[in-house]
Amino acid sequence: MSQMTNLLKSFQITDGGASESRLQGVRLFKSTQPMARRPVVYDPGICIVAQGHKIGYQGGQAFQYDANHYLVISVTMPFECETFASPEEPLLGLYIDIDMSQLHDLIGRLGLQPEIGNGSEKGLPRGIGPAVLDENMEGAITRLLTCLQSETESQILGPGLVREILYRALCGTQAPILYSLAMHSGTFSQVAHALKVMQSDYAAKLDVEQLASKARMSTSAFHRAFKEITSDSPMQYLKKVRLSKAKDFIVQENMKTYIAADKVGYESSSQFSREFKRYFGQSPAEMIRELRTG
Repeated sequence: MSQMTNLLKSFQITDGGASESRLQGVRLFKSTQPMARRPVVYDPGICIVAQGHKIGYQGGQAFQYDANHYLVISVTMPFECETFASPEEPLLGLYIDIDMSQLHDLIGRLGLQPEIGNGSEKGLPRGIGPAVLDENMEGAITRLLTCLQSETESQILGPGLVREILYRALCGTQAPILYSLAMHSGTFSQVAHALKVMQSDYAAKLDVEQLASKARMSTSAFHRAFKEITSDSPMQYLKKVRLSKAKDFIVQENMKTYIAADKVGYESSSQFSREFKRYFGQSPAEMIRELRTG
């Protein structure tokens, strides 16, 4: 059993969810039950699994993140995820939000080449992907988990250790997507701007032409680049964002289905219910019923 696992076991973590740590932007998660493949949305961050493993599915590809591979997410990303855990060996890990000011500063100090985020013969980097968890990264994470056991150490040492983890990620194989996230120019950055619009204005009547205009790209170039980065078309992505937001309203805020549908931009409740069930495999009512009995 790794030191990371032992340290995570010492925290009080909500089973089946995430718990805030003593340091803002760092959350600890635990699950004692396996979870079938289902839609999820991850915000930009670094996901580290110390025990158990997850398999992500996106655009016809699968990727595993586990004790040997952490996951880097550069843009808010809907994808499907399967969790492998048991009461004897629960899934344990932590999620670290990406601080943009830290990312900019580190990239400036590292002097990374601009070409890394502009796309090349290999195309644009995907917005999500696993990287090998090497000894240096493991050491930084272990030190962070150790300091999180103390309020004083969390506030004094924690920010520096989070910065080191971000630096280690910039030295890893997913550096291109982190660099692309921080860029103010280039195709990835233009698409990332449109993604932020979709995250904040998801209830608005958005179309591909509007989004391409906000990204300052032609419609065809925008559509092609968007799919390369997210594996979805712009309208597929927007639908997933709307349905995920509605699920949060229904499950976490106990909002009535028709109100949630309207709040995320659906004009037809019946269309919303159909698409919700197709995406999540359950109707809103079935999901609420399962949560109450579970």
